[in-house]
Amino acid sequence: MSNLPKVAWIGLGIMGSPMAENLIKAGYSVTGFTLEREKLDRLAANGGTVAPSIAEAVEGADVIITMVPASPQVEAIAYGADGILENAGKGALLIDMSSITPQTSIDLAEAGREKGVRVLDAPVSGGEAGAVEAVLSIMVGGEQADFDRARPLFEALGRTIVLCGPHGAGQTVKAANQLIVAVNIQACAEAVVFLEKSGVDLGAALDVLNGGLAGSTVLTRKKDNFVSRDFAPGFRIDLHHKDMGIVTDAARNVGAALPVGAVVAQLVASLRAQGDGGLDHSALLRAVERLSGQQV
Repeated sequence: MSNLPKVAWIGLGIMGSPMAENLIKAGYSVTGFTLEREKLDRLAANGGTVAPSIAEAVEGADVIITMVPASPQVEAIAYGADGILENAGKGALLIDMSSITPQTSIDLAEAGREKGVRVLDAPVSGGEAGAVEAVLSIMVGGEQADFDRARPLFEALGRTIVLCGPHGAGQTVKAANQLIVAVNIQACAEAVVFLEKSGVDLGAALDVLNGGLAGSTVLTRKKDNFVSRDFAPGFRIDLHHKDMGIVTDAARNVGAALPVGAVVAQLVASLRAQGDGGLDHSALLRAVERLSGQQV
């Protein structure tokens, strides 16, 4: 029998499925629940155990990890008679790896404390590829002791793992991350249209740009998307739209001006309004192409 903690995993989407599978590969016993039958079948095929409900998934779990789209979903699975907090054992550690508002994480930690459940907010960056390759950047908010307890699990999921401060701090850093990523993708998209309209070999241009100061993880990860116009979702525009709302609201609350971020947030919103919300966020290129008079 393994001495590793028993893990319950709630939310097996684009990111959650490969992350749960990486824990299984590392030797953890993982029991999962999600609303999509095919994702449960995938977990079972990869050595996990399927639970028919949240309550049954978290029963007896030492660690509960959640990875769902936004604050409303976190609240839906955490609270209520059938939720995590009512069914988790005292002393369990709840790690929410969703990207949500800092206040939602602070409130969840307080509710967990009342039930004897420890809580960390631990959103991630790296997209689907980072989840598959277990090289995610994990930004954590909470208590040092809980972070230390969770660190071996984090090391099976990511490469850069940092305790950023108290509850909510992980989400604040993730909001800043999403601001930087969105602005970076927008700049890359504008460069792509500029290069193509100038008659330059796009692949060659992006290769040399990525070797200099203009290089970035965004350009490395999304270069092929730009060249091939393949916008299969690794991280959907819908989710980045949600994240840009989080960062703009949080910045307003603390009095931080985001002039460029506000423009990019509107461009993300316009792309979503034009029906591209289900595409990868590299599809910001489509918005630039439309603005430049191209048919997309």
